[in-house]
Amino acid sequence: MMNDTQKPPTKAKRWWYVLILAPVIGSLFPGLYGSLKPELWGIPYFYWYQMLWIIIAAIITAFLYNILKDD
Repeated sequence: MMNDTQKPPTKAKRWWYVLILAPVIGSLFPGLYGSLKPELWGIPYFYWYQMLWIIIAAIITAFLYNILKDD
């Protein structure tokens, strides 16, 4: 149920939701990043790649929250 003060999200703002697919797609195919080399500070690629996507996903989520919180 919508109040008079609430309005449906505009079509332009709906496209921001596509950004949330980046972390999903980036970690969807472990065959692409399932290796030990290159290492970063002694951490195998497989692990630091996944940790990087956690950080990126948190940044994207915070960004989307701030952009879309008025909707």
